[in-house]
Amino acid sequence: MNSLADKDHRYLWHPFTQMKDWLAEEPIIIASAEGALLRDTEGREYLDGNSSIWTNLHGHRHPKITAAIRQQLDQIAHSSFLGLSNVPAIELAEKLCRLSGMDRVFYSDDGSTAVEAAIKMALQYWQHRGQRQRTKFIAFADAYHGDTLGAVSVGGIDLFHAAFKPLLFDVIRVARLSELPRGNEVAAVVIEPLIQGAAGMKLWPRGMLRQLRAWCDQSGALLIADEVMTGFGRTGTMFACEQEGVRPDLMAVAKGLTGGYLPLAATLTTEEIFEAFLGEYAEFKTFFHGHSYTGNQLGCAAALANLEVFEQEQTLERLSALCAQMSAGLQRCRDLSPVREVRQCGFIGAVEIGPYPLEAKMGINVCAEMRRRGVLTRPIGNVIVLMPPYCVSAEQLEQMLQVLKDSIRVVCG
Repeated sequence: MNSLADKDHRYLWHPFTQMKDWLAEEPIIIASAEGALLRDTEGREYLDGNSSIWTNLHGHRHPKITAAIRQQLDQIAHSSFLGLSNVPAIELAEKLCRLSGMDRVFYSDDGSTAVEAAIKMALQYWQHRGQRQRTKFIAFADAYHGDTLGAVSVGGIDLFHAAFKPLLFDVIRVARLSELPRGNEVAAVVIEPLIQGAAGMKLWPRGMLRQLRAWCDQSGALLIADEVMTGFGRTGTMFACEQEGVRPDLMAVAKGLTGGYLPLAATLTTEEIFEAFLGEYAEFKTFFHGHSYTGNQLGCAAALANLEVFEQEQTLERLSALCAQMSAGLQRCRDLSPVREVRQCGFIGAVEIGPYPLEAKMGINVCAEMRRRGVLTRPIGNVIVLMPPYCVSAEQLEQMLQVLKDSIRVVCG
């Protein structure tokens, strides 16, 4: 057992992967990258068609982000955030508040923990406000909010979540706004704004988020916006909530926060919620939640550099042309008989094929064909997702779109 592939097969367990299939194939082992290109240990190059699971924004090895991490390493890599603070965490919190319109930042490690913190904050907020009856959470059908138990509880994809039901708390599950309940028992509503990611890039009707905000205002429930996937430009604006003029009570961000370089997440909230946790020590109103790497300096330095790239390279302004090009390319896929629907939100593209049973693995097979043609992405069932980094050139994007169309034609007929 000398090769890396052998060692991978012997020692590793990959996420969201049927390992029996994995062990039967030669793995692609990524060794280096630059811009929108990934290179494996055999020297083969691939276009990063899903931004390394929706995280990488400005491309791999972006000089500004790389330099910021190196510079921070010369200062300190990490120190505790419990009872201490640090320079990049403070500076990043200020920037996040200014960009989002929120007031306070609580750091964590990934999207699941950012949502988890939001759920716990919402519940404890109502306890401090003397409304202890508000213990219910409303979640939407087909939602995905992460894999920790609180986040799984408000998730709605049985394929991922059904096995863990004995561990979860009950939620009020709805598919549309007309199903929202009456009463004063709801602590918060959790939603992925504009688009549901792991559900297959399903778009919400325009105006729905604004209507949900109005319902929360009327009922008194808090609104939790899961911007883990949608945040930092993916929908065409810095945050998806901006497009409907909505300010949530709590917002979870992660994935693109560091530009795809290091694990870092944050739960953003309002001053009103923050102040409910203030009190004398003996009142024990403290938010008893945290992580060993909370406010990690390297992650915060990378995030600061990521936000500076947005400003210096006018990333959001440049995205409009790429979004238009993606739209035109996706429309060409509509002509293929296996294509059921084409969906797009900002720089997120999805092509649904079928109907095929999941056991047929048609989405997986299409992505395998795309890989053979030099484009890497992953399907969500029968939905092929295209979500490139923002640095992609027009030529590279055109190649991705053509490979997508050709691969569907070859695999599905």
